[in-house]
Amino acid sequence: MRVARDGRTGRPGEPIEIYKEEAIAMLDSVFTGWGAFWAVIAMFAPFALMGIYIVRRKSVSDTGPSPLQPSEFIPLEGVWLTFAFIFFVIINLAGLKFIPWAAAAPSLTAEPAEPITQAVDFTAKSWAYDLSSRQIEAGKPVRFSGRSSDTQHGFAVYHPDGRMLFTMLMMPNTTKATSVVYTFKDPGTYKVRCLEYCGIAHHAMQDELTVVKSN
Repeated sequence: MRVARDGRTGRPGEPIEIYKEEAIAMLDSVFTGWGAFWAVIAMFAPFALMGIYIVRRKSVSDTGPSPLQPSEFIPLEGVWLTFAFIFFVIINLAGLKFIPWAAAAPSLTAEPAEPITQAVDFTAKSWAYDLSSRQIEAGKPVRFSGRSSDTQHGFAVYHPDGRMLFTMLMMPNTTKATSVVYTFKDPGTYKVRCLEYCGIAHHAMQDELTVVKSN
């Protein structure tokens, strides 16, 4: 998985992240609705099966006391804890690239290759987006600048095929807007979702952008 990164620039003191063409390989269906439910079930299933196996074994096929002496538990416990720690570290390090903020982290050196001719300003609030425009031309850079009016919110934009293109984080009471510059390649309807838990209707905080062919 690789994210194209063209750098960051912008008005004095304003961070602008530049993304072009390539997308973060993360499918929306994996962590929303029933996709998220089955993903959680898949993670917990091995532990549930192991628990069922242990309970069944001790209640049916091996009901007697354990042949191990208390002094033998200590080395076994050490081996188990060491294995669990190593496994935990490996899984977490391997999963870092799938965290939206890490996957979308830009380089800080390059200048944008083309002038920014489109702008979308928006305010995120519970549980909707107030956008200045929902129509964008493909092939031309657009600057998204967002703020939050109440609590933390996300602004994740998805390609029509389900790939997440980029994501933004807005915090309340900040002096500068969160800004991202992105160039859309394909016309179509792009879903916008909040990926930061913001209350009871967080799952319903969605919107759409329409990308049209450039004139």
